[in-house]
Amino acid sequence: MVTETAVQLHTPLGDEILALRAGDRVELSGLVYTARDEAHLRMQKEGIPFDPKGAVIYHCGPVIKDDRIVAAGPTTSARMNALSGFLLDTGVRALIGKGGIGSTVKEQLRGRGVYFAFTGGCAALAASHMTLKGVHFPDLGMAEAVWVIELDRLPLVVGIDSAGNDLFSAVQENAKKIFGREQKKECV
Repeated sequence: MVTETAVQLHTPLGDEILALRAGDRVELSGLVYTARDEAHLRMQKEGIPFDPKGAVIYHCGPVIKDDRIVAAGPTTSARMNALSGFLLDTGVRALIGKGGIGSTVKEQLRGRGVYFAFTGGCAALAASHMTLKGVHFPDLGMAEAVWVIELDRLPLVVGIDSAGNDLFSAVQENAKKIFGREQKKECV
C-alpha cells in the first residue's frame, strides 16, 4: 500500500494552490471563515468583514458552546453556487464544503482557486482541529454567523482544482456508466 503524504498549506493562500490537482490530500492550517447562505448575503450587502486576499471560506454552521467548537461539519456547497463569485473576485482562494459546486463556480475558480472537500458526518473530527478566534455578524445566529476559526492541520481533499479537474464529475460519470450497464442487464 502506497501512502501519499498530504500537502501542508497555511492561510492566507497564494499561488501554491495552483499546483494542486483534484484528488490531492491536504492538511490546512491557519485562519478560515465560516459562511453559509445568510452570511454570503450579508457580505454582499455590507462588505466582507475580514481581508479576503488568500482567504478560505468554509461552508459550515458550527456548533459553539462556551467559546469552544463542539462540531463543525461541512454544509452542502451547492447551496452557495449563486453567492460565491463575489468572494472569489475579491481574492478568496479556496472554498471548503461537501458535495461539490456548480459549473459556474467551477469556472470562477479556474486559474485562481480550489475547492476542498471535507467528509460529511465528521463534524467532531473537524472540531478537533479547530480553535475559535472570533465572530462577525453574530446577530445572524450560531449557524449563519461568520466564525473566525484557526485550523491545525485539518485533513482535506482537493475536490476541484484550479484547472477545472473535478472529482465529483468523475464519480457522477462513472456512476452513470455503471447504472447504464446494469439497466441493460436487467432488460435482457
